Amino acid sequence: MPDYRRNHYVPVWYQRRFLGNDISGKKFYYLDLDPDVVVSGRRKYKRNALLRWGPRRCFYERDLYTTKFGQWESTEIEEKFFGRIDSVGSAAIEYWSHFKHPSADPESFKDLLLYMSTQKLRTPKGLDYLADLVKLSNKNMVLIKLQELQQLFCALWTECIWSITDASESKTKFILSDHPVTVYNKACFPLSKWCRGHRDPEIWFTGTHTMFPLSLEKMLVLTNLSWVRNPYESPFKIRPNPKLFRPAMFNFLQIQTGRSLTEVEVSEINYVLKRRARRYIAAEEKSWLYPENDIPTQHWDKLGNGYLFMPDPRSVTFSTEIIIDYDDRRADFFDEYGRKPWHADYKNKDQEGKEWETFHAFQGEFARVFGPRRRGRSFEGMSLDNEEDSPDYHAYHLGLERKFRKFRPRRIKKRR
Repeated sequence: MPDYRRNHYVPVWYQRRFLGNDISGKKFYYLDLDPDVVVSGRRKYKRNALLRWGPRRCFYERDLYTTKFGQWESTEIEEKFFGRIDSVGSAAIEYWSHFKHPSADPESFKDLLLYMSTQKLRTPKGLDYLADLVKLSNKNMVLIKLQELQQLFCALWTECIWSITDASESKTKFILSDHPVTVYNKACFPLSKWCRGHRDPEIWFTGTHTMFPLSLEKMLVLTNLSWVRNPYESPFKIRPNPKLFRPAMFNFLQIQTGRSLTEVEVSEINYVLKRRARRYIAAEEKSWLYPENDIPTQHWDKLGNGYLFMPDPRSVTFSTEIIIDYDDRRADFFDEYGRKPWHADYKNKDQEGKEWETFHAFQGEFARVFGPRRRGRSFEGMSLDNEEDSPDYHAYHLGLERKFRKFRPRRIKKRR
């Protein structure tokens, strides 16, 4: 009989995706980043930091989701609410782990968004964040709010540039943390005010990336469109139209695939996962738990030379409007940031003009840094973008950086 009081905030089925194909009897190397201090008589010592545990012993707290009203206790949130979320989430993650163009499954898209948004809030770190956000200290009320706000991040993630990265060519694979839906902002260093305790850089900061490991070898990275179009502005700037809980349009064709990560890049990503974890991380191999030993720098804004999570801007289309025609001859209009025609900033010409220049400058910068080979490919027309730009097209992109030289990045000041 299931024990609904044993609450895995990182589900067992999801954990098993990080133990390879033959998971029978396999255990994680499970690292406690802040082991308890035990006092026994006159002796004081720390518990072992590194453990060998299977998925059922990892990432859980007893009664984390149990609601209590006087003498009455309920486990319905674990049994019914998270049961449904995990059911649809499991199938969606499997779909996205094997995504290939020109596939387009709207239900899997919606299910993944719902799962990710809930997963970000259901961990101990996420629940503390939610309690702070809604200004509540009562555990029962926070859990009720979790159900009400389960789609908190969905609209903004829908309007991001999606990139599915691949670690299959790296011996090092992705680790698992106690806060799997992780965010990274190059200006929000681990000791900054944005990252202390349960805090995370907000996803509506234009420079914030959202990263979610799908399996040992696949990771989904979501990047604000405004950051791809202008990565030279302040990463703390609020993205256009940050309103939550609203309709948003998603374009399957713009999903970037085909980026193969190097060994160093996988270790750098694992370093971010480790630094943004609350207390626990796990891995199939012991060495993966210590990515700081395998990266050239631990400077937060220099990981991947500053491009670690960036999609390839050469495979991003500069569109400004989406028009939907219905059978009854009605039409609906959205601009690229989800604004409707009556919005004051709908198709903001000044913003478009500036972003047109910075976006093309960034395309040129990417061409100079990474050469003609694309780091991600979207689906245009009836096929994927070219894997490598022709000499003429590469020269064109290099010329863009020279043309818009004044938009080269400025140094980001550390904020604490």
